[in-house]
Amino acid sequence: MNRKTTPPKVAASPQAVDKEVSRMSKRQKHSDGSQAKTKVYTVKEPAELLPFLLKISHLGRNSVKSLLARGQISVDGQVVTAYNFPLRPEQTVTIRKDRLPEKPAIIGLTIMHEDEDIIVIQKEAGLLSIASPQEIEMTAYRQLMTHVRTDNPKNRIFIVHRLDRDTSGVMMFAKSEHVQQLLQNSWQDMVQERTYIALVEGAVKKTEGTVSSWLKESSTLKMYSSPVPNDGQYAVTHYKVLQSNRNFSLLEVHLETGRKNQIRVHMQDIGHPIVGDKKYGSKSKAIGRLGLHARVLAFLHPTKGEPMRFETDIPKAFLSPFRNASPQ
Repeated sequence: MNRKTTPPKVAASPQAVDKEVSRMSKRQKHSDGSQAKTKVYTVKEPAELLPFLLKISHLGRNSVKSLLARGQISVDGQVVTAYNFPLRPEQTVTIRKDRLPEKPAIIGLTIMHEDEDIIVIQKEAGLLSIASPQEIEMTAYRQLMTHVRTDNPKNRIFIVHRLDRDTSGVMMFAKSEHVQQLLQNSWQDMVQERTYIALVEGAVKKTEGTVSSWLKESSTLKMYSSPVPNDGQYAVTHYKVLQSNRNFSLLEVHLETGRKNQIRVHMQDIGHPIVGDKKYGSKSKAIGRLGLHARVLAFLHPTKGEPMRFETDIPKAFLSPFRNASPQ
């Protein structure tokens, strides 16, 4: 179920990097009359962006990180800020000496990766993925739409999947309707791993297990497992206990299917609701938030077919119930 992805190889020698293209030192005039030096390099071998930049720019690590943070590095014309962005042969990397116009501040999320087709983010708990007709507050979707339109007012983003408001972690958006359809139509084939971390109530005795059921939605918009076979959407959840004491268990959860509130319902089904999940039977407010985090998203790039993997840390709050308690 969890297929491994191969990390990109880092170029091993200066010979792996092409010389600057002919316009490397060409100065480009801006509308305000200022001069900005832009250098363009061509990638010859697979590499991660930070090591590549260190090798070709002869700048210090901190200087290169500053260029990335300020949006002065682009790959094939698209600004990239991720240190570990995977480069492919024949791509062009551009270093701008001037700063681009600053984008609006983004609240409640971090962009982990962006290219011409997709944006991958880490969403914080409490931020809506997308607003419903009844909700008009700030969302991940609205902020990212503003973000991409800073470069071009015609740019848009498209929802591929969602995380509940109180679930944190990795999620992905498409930057065109075509890519959105590619991802949604081939989701089961493209997505190689979806791993969550769940803090649940009580000691889960079985160290590994699988929960499956047919999920339905009630008139009050609450999901539940139907007692009738083939009644609803089939859902399968796999879990493994990472830590446990008499009051709580920390689980690694893998989704085989991706249904609405699937993990929350299945944890309730086995008698261990997710901490803070009052809707599905939790009595505990031990960490002040829902104990569910989307830790890993691994998939094949929708247009390039390359394996991509994004992993985040386990929220520190999830570990706090185990610091002063003896394990089971």
